[in-house]
Amino acid sequence: MNIIEKLNSRLLDKMADRCKLDIEIYKQAALMYAQMEGAISVLSDMQADKSYVYKSKTALELGLRTEENPAEINSIWEEEIIKKIHPDDRLKKYIHELRFYELMDSIEPDSRADYCVLSKIRMKDKNNEYRMVKHRMFYIYSPDNGKLRFALCLYHMALNQKHPLISDFMIINTCKGEVIAKDKLDYQSILSKRELEILKYVGEGYASKEIAGFLSISINTVSRHRQNILEKLNVKNSVQAFKDGFYEQ
Repeated sequence: MNIIEKLNSRLLDKMADRCKLDIEIYKQAALMYAQMEGAISVLSDMQADKSYVYKSKTALELGLRTEENPAEINSIWEEEIIKKIHPDDRLKKYIHELRFYELMDSIEPDSRADYCVLSKIRMKDKNNEYRMVKHRMFYIYSPDNGKLRFALCLYHMALNQKHPLISDFMIINTCKGEVIAKDKLDYQSILSKRELEILKYVGEGYASKEIAGFLSISINTVSRHRQNILEKLNVKNSVQAFKDGFYEQ
């Protein structure tokens, strides 16, 4: 099971006991965020498996279509936006969202509103060049069945565009002003390009045979690279390397 399948299995609400929250209220909130913050605002409905995308002038800077505003998507994944994200940051975003979901699932419902995701990610702009974009994500849970109902994602241009571009992923407690989880290591300074590719596939749940097929190399070569990863990072297994490298609590 890859990371998207894992997320879908957790995020999508297939319960018979339906949430009765009025989506129109949350659509209005998403619209207001877009207007007041100059953001791209994405409201994803886990019960209907749909998203509503509200675009400000930031969308023009990122080369996104603005004909439909809001745009209604039959998926909780806003593909037009996601495909703009740097591949490494896209994977981190998925991993971070899974981490956030698991954290929210482990705490008392009354405390969930205290937390959000705060990230800086690289996205291609209208000139096909990477820019730093600030990303925030909030979860809204149903009072009827206790399940996750909405996710609200906000994207707008980061103030600091200094190079080299470095991504930043955090889960924060907004009430206390505390960082709960953040990136731990920059593996690009430790692992080779091929080792990073293999570690990415390991993190997505693929076996060595599948990784060998993706990269057109032998299983023995994959095994050798995995062993090198363990030795360089001083961890027991590649899955631990992936998890430990992305997050620190």
